[in-house]
Amino acid sequence: MKQPLKTVHVVDNYLINPTNPVLVNLIGAGGTGSQVLSALARISHSLVALNHPGIFARVFDDDTVTEPNLGRQLFSAAELGLNKGVALINRINRFFGTNWKAIPKRYTKKYACDQPEYASANITISCVDTVAVRFEIADILKVVSAKQETGRDKLLYWMDFGNNQFTGQVVLSTVQPVKQPTSRKFKTIDELPFITDEFKNLLESAEENNTPSCSLAEALTKQDLFINSSLASMGASLLWSMFREGMLTNRGFFINLKDFRALPLKII
Repeated sequence: MKQPLKTVHVVDNYLINPTNPVLVNLIGAGGTGSQVLSALARISHSLVALNHPGIFARVFDDDTVTEPNLGRQLFSAAELGLNKGVALINRINRFFGTNWKAIPKRYTKKYACDQPEYASANITISCVDTVAVRFEIADILKVVSAKQETGRDKLLYWMDFGNNQFTGQVVLSTVQPVKQPTSRKFKTIDELPFITDEFKNLLESAEENNTPSCSLAEALTKQDLFINSSLASMGASLLWSMFREGMLTNRGFFINLKDFRALPLKII
């Protein structure tokens, strides 16, 4: 009996053999974003050691470091009052010798319209708190990609991180179809749907609690201490496999720290 072909997505070749550092826009520098940025720096440093140009990252966040952020997010008391993106980027640049950029603004439709060159990146990573912002990011990526011609800042992928107190998910999407090679061994998929399209009803029905916390103790009643770092590590592993293996059978995962369970999101 003939076995069905394994379904895969072959990563755009520009991530594997780029002419310049791969451009990454990280939207949100809070609980998850601060952890993801550190992972991006480690990935970039490792890629350079493997004769790859590495990553150039830009961080978008207009929020400042407050007392409840200490402990759960990667900030110190010395950074209180600083913009989150600026604090993180300064630290990363000093530690890894990079020249990454902090943009202390919201990633909005207006900003993308005023500064279209900053809205374009090979990989967009969102670590945001609200469903509304996710839908806005989806709209921006669709509009910008429709107007964009080929270039080194071509929009390729969107990776979204989201979580509640003990659960979370990471979903990888293609911003536009990625040309796939002809294969007799695999069934190749050129489009990975946006989270806002695939899980639209689930997102719209989700309850959100975005009230600012007055203390770390209060913040921990909304998000477990290690949910953000768990998501960041597993999401970074997915990103690393994109660079190193160039082919994916999974495009994300769902995680539950309360039950210590993780479920992959298969490419179908």
